[in-house]
Amino acid sequence: MNQSRSIEGFETKIIGATTTADGAGYEATANSDVVVITAGLPRKPGMSRMDLIGVNAGIVRGVAENIAKHSPNAVIIVVSNPLDEMTALTQIATNFPKNRVMGQAGMLDTARFTNFVAEKLGVAVSSVKTLTLGSHGDTMVPVPSRCTVDGVALSEKLSAEEIADLVDRTRNGGAEVVALLKTGSAYYAPSAAAARMAKAVIEDSGAVMPVCAWVDGEYGISGVYLGVEAAIGREGVKKVVETALTDSELASLKEAAEAVRSKQSDVQTL
Repeated sequence: MNQSRSIEGFETKIIGATTTADGAGYEATANSDVVVITAGLPRKPGMSRMDLIGVNAGIVRGVAENIAKHSPNAVIIVVSNPLDEMTALTQIATNFPKNRVMGQAGMLDTARFTNFVAEKLGVAVSSVKTLTLGSHGDTMVPVPSRCTVDGVALSEKLSAEEIADLVDRTRNGGAEVVALLKTGSAYYAPSAAAARMAKAVIEDSGAVMPVCAWVDGEYGISGVYLGVEAAIGREGVKKVVETALTDSELASLKEAAEAVRSKQSDVQTL
């Protein structure tokens, strides 16, 4: 990566550090502004993200505790699966303010939805706008009412059945990649999404994007980490941004909140 500096036009020197379960090596990360947690086992074909919760909880907890020790003012972006539960666990393990712990999922799921729509219609991805909320799992909530193609509602381009198929494919987009890779899970698009989130933090841009954030009253939902749109800046989540949803989309979002709430409570005992 350092050898690419003259090609990519940056001066920042990249260093590596080897960390161990007993906390050695984390001193190299001291006083970080942003920390991205990707630690944990990946899925294999046939596995759900929830199948990873037992083993990944222990891994993520250890990482989070060392982040709190060495970088107490950092903003944390969680990528490890199951995402919503690991985000909640990270906040518990660090005892950081909830706005300084968020998860990367909504940007990835939205990007997948966008890509699938563009492929279906044979148009440029830049002409497609989509949104995905809810959990990073079975209760994911792609939001067709917010989808447009060159400013035209998706419902004017595709039938309800075709849209439903795209919604279902979006929910299973990660499993598609796992099935193709056989021995790992997606990494390129997730890393691009995490980098975009980190950029918003570092630049204090206030950019609005779908992330896993603490919800406290928005959409009539409270006390849970959930995929919503939020303005991101130096302090992490500046605010959750509510968007207009249809009655069925709102109902699905509330169902997602209840589904992840019980699991997020369970991680405290793992």
